[in-house]
Amino acid sequence: MQKQQLTFMDTLSLGFMTFAFFLGAGNLIFPPLAGLMAGEHMFSAMAGFLITAVGLPLIALVAVARANGKIMAMLPVFAATALAVAIYIIIGPAFAIPRTGLVAFEIGARPFISDPDVMINIAGVALNQAQLCYTLGFFAVTMLLSMFPGKLLDNVGKILTPVLLVLLVGLAISVMLVAGAAPGIPQGEYASDPLIKGVLEGYNTMDALASLIFGMLIIDILRKKGIVDTASQTLYLVRAALIAAAGLAFVYVALFFLGVSAGDIAQGAANGGQILTAYVTHHFGTVGVALLALVVTLACLTTAVGLVSACAEYFNELLPKLSYRLLVVVFSIICALVANVGLTALISISIPVLVSIYPVAMALVLVTFLTERFARPQFAHRLVLSVALIFGLIDGFKAAGVDTSLVNFLPLYDVSMAWLLPTILAVVLCLLTSKAKASN
Repeated sequence: MQKQQLTFMDTLSLGFMTFAFFLGAGNLIFPPLAGLMAGEHMFSAMAGFLITAVGLPLIALVAVARANGKIMAMLPVFAATALAVAIYIIIGPAFAIPRTGLVAFEIGARPFISDPDVMINIAGVALNQAQLCYTLGFFAVTMLLSMFPGKLLDNVGKILTPVLLVLLVGLAISVMLVAGAAPGIPQGEYASDPLIKGVLEGYNTMDALASLIFGMLIIDILRKKGIVDTASQTLYLVRAALIAAAGLAFVYVALFFLGVSAGDIAQGAANGGQILTAYVTHHFGTVGVALLALVVTLACLTTAVGLVSACAEYFNELLPKLSYRLLVVVFSIICALVANVGLTALISISIPVLVSIYPVAMALVLVTFLTERFARPQFAHRLVLSVALIFGLIDGFKAAGVDTSLVNFLPLYDVSMAWLLPTILAVVLCLLTSKAKASN
């Protein structure tokens, strides 16, 4: 007889697993830097960050549950497949997964290596020797853990994540108890538009994109646990989403405060990883750095496992001739190779891509909740997402340094949100069409 419901502990573990999937590289390196740069405007910047890094992923998970895992069903098959493939590549081997290995190296390994910048030449390419060895080992472990997706709930949710939570709580308590520097003067766009800058920084976590994937993965795990009816799947997915959102919000707030109070300790820091390392080294010495290394390694590893598993599952369904385990091996190897371009280069390349694709993801979540209110839901989905993509590409080209001054008259163009008003207008037009049809 199939199991029809989860126990309280199973539900809690599912929530912890969801939290662990999200809590990865970007979640740890972006909030401290944002807090440091926002300074006196930290609360506005943090509010914006939480909108796209916590609120949007939570809503996206609920949208996936509402659509019974088929959130792209209203799109043409080709368009839905192309969008899904793009998302999987972005949160998979192109950016998110390699970034987990790089951040784990920068914070979890580099502080303990006597000479971490020794370069070696392989086939005419100069590579960081320590980084190469570490990322090869990191993704070898990721590959082994990803081989058995049915055990994810037990191995990740019940073992790794509680340890991770304890360590993060300890770091958060230290931030509250240890006196830090006063908030500094806001820098760059944090001085003029801290809220919108925070929203855009939230893109970097890639959590909203991951939600569209993790939602389907969690539903699959629930099916394997015997939860087969849609209502129960939705209930458990929403509960898991709330647990994950609470955990993420806690971590982000603590890291923002850490960044804003770092002051002189973080002078010269180029990224959040350096701020974290400097803060912990200053206040807790070698033992603190070791604990931080453990926190980061666990966070990045659990995220990498979740993403590799999700990518392999999807492409196995798309291309059945390629087995799940073969895809796990292939993706792990690709990620190990991509990771060796370096963290700075990877982040700079990813920003224009995220600025382009995030509007589409947000539009997809919005129209999913409004589907029943549209007179022509299929048309509405396609129109709204097309508008979001077109104007999102304008923002993406602008972020990439392409001259887009020809359209600088667009509302919110200056803050890289030219997509917002046209997308909202498209939604309103589709809703008005619905009301007009109802009145006739």
